[in-house]
Amino acid sequence: MTIPVEAALIGEVKEIRPQPGSQERSLGTSADISVYGGAAGAGKTFSLLMEPLRHIDNPRFGAVIFRRTYPQITNEGGLWDTSAEIYPLCGGIPKSATAEWIFPSGAKVKFAHMQYEDDRFQWDGAQIPFIGFDQLESFSFRQFFYMLSRNRSTCGVVPYIRATCNPDPDHWLRHFMAWWIDEKTGLPIMARSGVIRWFVILNNETHWADTKEELTVRFGKTTRPKSFTFIPGNIRDNQILLTQNPEYLANLQALPQVDMERLLGGNWNVRETAGTILKRIWFEIVEAAPALVDHIRYWDRAGTEAKKATAKTSWTAGCRMGKDAKGVYYITGMERFQGHPLEVELSLKNTATQDGRGVRIGIEQDPAQAGKMEALYQVRNLAGYNVMVNPVRESKGARVKPFSAQAKAGNVKLVRGQWNEDFLREAENFDGTEDCVSDQIDACSGAFLLLTSVKMAGVW
Repeated sequence: MTIPVEAALIGEVKEIRPQPGSQERSLGTSADISVYGGAAGAGKTFSLLMEPLRHIDNPRFGAVIFRRTYPQITNEGGLWDTSAEIYPLCGGIPKSATAEWIFPSGAKVKFAHMQYEDDRFQWDGAQIPFIGFDQLESFSFRQFFYMLSRNRSTCGVVPYIRATCNPDPDHWLRHFMAWWIDEKTGLPIMARSGVIRWFVILNNETHWADTKEELTVRFGKTTRPKSFTFIPGNIRDNQILLTQNPEYLANLQALPQVDMERLLGGNWNVRETAGTILKRIWFEIVEAAPALVDHIRYWDRAGTEAKKATAKTSWTAGCRMGKDAKGVYYITGMERFQGHPLEVELSLKNTATQDGRGVRIGIEQDPAQAGKMEALYQVRNLAGYNVMVNPVRESKGARVKPFSAQAKAGNVKLVRGQWNEDFLREAENFDGTEDCVSDQIDACSGAFLLLTSVKMAGVW
């Protein structure tokens, strides 16, 4: 697809075109539904944004491109930023209040979110010729297939859907696209890239065939099969990115092992397991830390009394972590104990007096209202110290990833102490699930977050 664009201000004719390879194939397929990607850096968002441009001379054409949450639309370098590099060249006028672009003919491209399952019903009655899903692995099966009923057209454009994705072995996409993915390796079968197959969903079961006619013969002439294809792509298909930002490949190679295999290799089978997120060998033990430019003690609290504790019950853990002028992180101490709430309160205050006022304090806040009140109570308990509250919104597996990436790169060191072995044992058994023993790791994730974040009105 080549779109000539008059750039009146500079008197030139520019072309917006896909790069040869997977991006070009993704824009050239005739399938009703096409999914492009399966790895990071392939130019997926750019491809998705280019797709509606072939119809912008049609005044009745409209497109909606979805992300799961609204902030994902406006994030730096996301849908809105990338569209601002392309659509003005085609005469697009931005309407930021409604997150849409209006083209000279009257054609529209709108960005929308579908955060909650029931948000799909907000589109009842809509007729959308082109629907896009950016990062389809973040949408549920119901959300995606419900929108097929909104994918209709009276403007002359045959309705169709395009989506991008990254691998997730536990998402419905993995099973749905099984024909295009090697069952043993989890890698795309390149000989099947772009091959179109047909499906129908009857009684919640998906039936596939190589042709539309096979399904109509099998299930009757009233059956309405849809065509589908998967086109894998990765960073090596995006030579512009590799030329303009060659360090991005190194960034992918520095990811924790599981993320690297998914986002760089496009592997749909690999899962987080013990020993893949944090490895014992990543942590060098040193006799002492150098001069530190920042130092924090972060508390992941629990109220379990020692006499009631079991192997699975939570501990209160306080990670003391600092960073030097070179950006190397040092875990200089770890407190870990079980006790009733009053014992926890007293221990936090006593540890603060021993650490000194030069060590900032981080308090983890659980998402419920009770967690908020308890965290604020601890802030009052530690009056006179520099205390920050960290509201927890992500899973422990997601929170640990930035810390894990630095550990893998050799940028996290342990100061020798009796706590080292307990910490390393917990680290190598951490699998990212919510029920694994992870109090020390959670405390490290929080400490690392606060050391790398910007202070915002007492809450990080």
